[in-house]
Amino acid sequence: MYKWTDTLDIALDLDDKFPEADPLSINFVDLQKMVLELENFSDEPERCGEKILEAIQMAWIAEKD
Repeated sequence: MYKWTDTLDIALDLDDKFPEADPLSINFVDLQKMVLELENFSDEPERCGEKILEAIQMAWIAEKD
């Protein structure tokens, strides 16, 4: 199970679950909701901050390239 700090694993799962999504156009509120929907994710929502979401988003963008 992933925690917020597993940014690359989260990005890979996001890319699998939401292949049509453009990570550049997703705001952090929606990104957090998407992460919380992942089957392999298990962490508390309040443990997440803007820096973590930014790291996830950057990893997801890199994965798309």
